[in-house]
Amino acid sequence: MADKKIYKIVYDKGKCIGAANCVQVAPDTWELDKDGLAKAKKVTFTDEELDKQLKAAKSCPTHAISIVGPDGKKIV
Repeated sequence: MADKKIYKIVYDKGKCIGAANCVQVAPDTWELDKDGLAKAKKVTFTDEELDKQLKAAKSCPTHAISIVGPDGKKIV
């Protein structure tokens, strides 16, 4: 069995406007905090969640969410 790849979520809260697109796309990863801004419930995930996390990152109108691959390079 191959080792699972681990991806990292990089989130810039200063760019967040509370659109909540990420919450709609990936509610198991994102929620809104008391100020109405996104908050990540986790910062790493495996390749099984890659498509969903990429969609969440791409749905952000201010590009506050980035995904970094196992090699340390930014994917989105």
